[in-house]
Amino acid sequence: MAAPVMPADPDLLAGNPKRRQKESIVKTVFAGAATTSLVISILIVGSLLWKAQSFVGDLISPPADALAETRDGMISLSNLWTEQWAPRFMQFDIKTLLVASVIVTVVAMAVAGPVGLGAAVYLSEYASPRVRRILKPILEVLAGIPSVVLGFFALRWIGPNIVQNLFDSAGNQSLLAAGLGVGLLTIPLVASISEDAMRSVPNALREASAGLGARKFTTSTRVVLPAAVSGLVAAFIVATSRAIGETMVVFLAAGGSGNSAQFTVNPLERGATMTAAMASQASGTDGTIVETAFNSLFFVGAVLFVITLTLNVIADRFVRRVRQQY
Repeated sequence: MAAPVMPADPDLLAGNPKRRQKESIVKTVFAGAATTSLVISILIVGSLLWKAQSFVGDLISPPADALAETRDGMISLSNLWTEQWAPRFMQFDIKTLLVASVIVTVVAMAVAGPVGLGAAVYLSEYASPRVRRILKPILEVLAGIPSVVLGFFALRWIGPNIVQNLFDSAGNQSLLAAGLGVGLLTIPLVASISEDAMRSVPNALREASAGLGARKFTTSTRVVLPAAVSGLVAAFIVATSRAIGETMVVFLAAGGSGNSAQFTVNPLERGATMTAAMASQASGTDGTIVETAFNSLFFVGAVLFVITLTLNVIADRFVRRVRQQY
């Protein structure tokens, strides 16, 4: 007859007390780091929204010092829809910045999307392991080029040698030149994330496609790309958010001043994006600007935050719907 099994001692299963104490300390440290990052994020967003709310409140009920700075003696919510962005004159036409940001982003993605995706397809499906080991690190190094360098490159080379040669009416600075510069900046981002997504597709799918007689191009476009669509969408959303939030390239190459920018839908003209307007106006804040105009920076930041948050939420839902796990 088998001996009865005695219940284990809970103290023995709990392990060494010193080890449990160390694990508790490590857990506390990591929990504190996570909580700190969360609190900092909440404080940043809270400060942004509070100042943005103060700006909107000033437009509804303007303070006396703001009234003294205007040309016509009054400001209101209608100042959010005028013909220019000129905070020092209480003109806060938000569509001026939104349209310029959209133009730059569309041009940037028109460049980064095809080029980055093509580079990803080559690295994932056509390049030999030796070539991939050489090109992939170079591509990732390109992603680390400071944006101010690309801004000067767009200002001194893209504008005069590409934009002006193609369009005689274009100036040295334009939204198109800024968009091309931002496109160069986001190509490595699209290529790197897309290549990682395509490399994660199981080789069994490629072998099955080849076994059915499909060519390499057909396998890449009809099998690998659809299987990696969730990662590709994530790459494009990340690149779009990066393009919308880019500052230095558009600050240098677009030519629009954050203190005064006229509304335009022509990419060959100068303009100011949301980030460039914030950088230009903040760098010129020397105490002479009224509180309402200063708070407009936070309002633009809040609009930019809402746009990027919306893009990420939409992308997350789409990725969850089409994601395939192998």
